[in-house]
Amino acid sequence: MLIAAAELLTHLHDPAWMVFDCRHDLTDYARGARLYAEGHVPGAFFAPVETALAGPKNGRNGRHPLPSAEDFAAFLNRHGVTPDTQIVAYDDVGGQYAARLWWLARWIGLTRVGVLDGGLPKWIAAGNPVTSDVPLLRGPGSVVARPDAAQWIDTAGVLQGINASSCLVLDARTPERFRGDVEPIDPVAGRIPSAQNRFFKTNLNPDLTLRPAAELRREFETILSGRPPGQVIHQCGSGVTACMNLLVMEHAGLTGSRLYVGSWSEWISDPTRPIARG
Repeated sequence: MLIAAAELLTHLHDPAWMVFDCRHDLTDYARGARLYAEGHVPGAFFAPVETALAGPKNGRNGRHPLPSAEDFAAFLNRHGVTPDTQIVAYDDVGGQYAARLWWLARWIGLTRVGVLDGGLPKWIAAGNPVTSDVPLLRGPGSVVARPDAAQWIDTAGVLQGINASSCLVLDARTPERFRGDVEPIDPVAGRIPSAQNRFFKTNLNPDLTLRPAAELRREFETILSGRPPGQVIHQCGSGVTACMNLLVMEHAGLTGSRLYVGSWSEWISDPTRPIARG
């Protein structure tokens, strides 16, 4: 699930391993491609968040809807991924974009997928190489999408869960966005009623690596207050950053939580849905 820089270095030229650069910026969609062109982990392919890791928008399904399982599998297959490939995803901000690729790969049935712990900053700090060379495609892959609908939930399911008090919505956005003090991306500020806040960067050390699993487990168990992990629904602005909290729970042994893919940007597309602030 987590891949250390030292481990990746030993597999840098291993044909059974494949690396994806998921760097992105929610306010500058071209940033990731620019950074990739300037320098990336040798052999890494670029995975654009807006196209490869998201599907078409219709104004009601949020800023980063699910791609179809077949489209995401086709993206992987164009790069030569097979069910036996060890996939490693990274970004430069603590995993929020890399975790989206991790989650999508697991959603379509792949198990050999991890996130580079500490991302590109940790890789560079360890003295490891970067290159601007774009690798050649390895030929067609053989991934067959087998999506697991139990790994995510739609807006109707969230509404039903909060009305019945049968779920815990965990919001990965910054505290100020959670409270509704500011909203730099979406047109409406606030949060889903009854949601709790777990800013995804709370899970990180200063060098952007993940904090010890035992510490994280204790903190999440405090948030859960006796609820089983399967009742947790992860949410953020558009279903991207939330994947990091989901990964952290899995890393801490708290398995079975789900992703609200549409998240806040889908929630507010219908003005009749309730909003909390403060």
